Amino acid sequence: MTNEVVIEAWNTVLFDKFTRFKYLFVEGYAAISEQVFERHPPPVGSKILDVGCGFGDCTVRIAKLIGDKGIASGVDCASNFIQQCNLLAEQEALNNTKFFVADIEVDDLSGPYDQAFARFGTMFFNMPSLAMKNIRLSLKPGGKFTQVVWRKREANPWLHDAEMCVRNIVPVVSHDETDAVHCGPGPFSMAGPDMVSDMLKAVGFERIQFERFDSEICIGRNLDEAIQFALEIGPAGEIIRLAGEEGQRLKGQVEKGLADVIAKFERNDGTIWAPSSAWFITAFNPS
Repeated sequence: MTNEVVIEAWNTVLFDKFTRFKYLFVEGYAAISEQVFERHPPPVGSKILDVGCGFGDCTVRIAKLIGDKGIASGVDCASNFIQQCNLLAEQEALNNTKFFVADIEVDDLSGPYDQAFARFGTMFFNMPSLAMKNIRLSLKPGGKFTQVVWRKREANPWLHDAEMCVRNIVPVVSHDETDAVHCGPGPFSMAGPDMVSDMLKAVGFERIQFERFDSEICIGRNLDEAIQFALEIGPAGEIIRLAGEEGQRLKGQVEKGLADVIAKFERNDGTIWAPSSAWFITAFNPS
């Protein structure tokens, strides 16, 4: 199994979708990132790797926290995201960032780093144990790896309820049944602490800890945007896309169903905020 299909997806259809909803990813996830950095601040002057850096907002935040004597490096498998990262660093006039394209499972990550960080990026690896091992090998002895992943589906109704709605309407097509590119295992592949801790331990990490963090996140500035977000992103959007023509034919019916599901999260000002639950996972490379 290789990452070619997944990398193509993130460089094309998924890049386009994430760009359309960039505001929700950058602004919506910012409070989660800030909580991680508050609990696990990157040391001033350190060398940090941001894994699956996406639009680069976390890399830039890390760069500001570690100061001019540190270096924040962002890596992503998709060159289109890295282009966006370079533009952001230029806009922010930062001299202590660098970005590069690499398959985190197999490529040289240009270490050694004092720490590595990943926000909602590690759930999409086809072979996560290879990625975890490669990240560990990129760390200095005693180096810390902090990653943020979603907890179980039921604790994230903004994704799970939309998925259940779509499953009741659209026939589900598995990745094996289509030639369409796809995102990889999906947002809940790292939700099980026993499985994840066993995997991290097996590739050499130690002192593995899980911290639960619950918060409400904005999934739309209005109901229509939240519905479109659900149609495009996450398991619900993936079901519709992989179903092809049938998914498109049923889209109107899905939109009506999603309106009922999502409306319960609407605030008085019309914005849509839904409960979410994540793990902050920390692990160390042996000294």
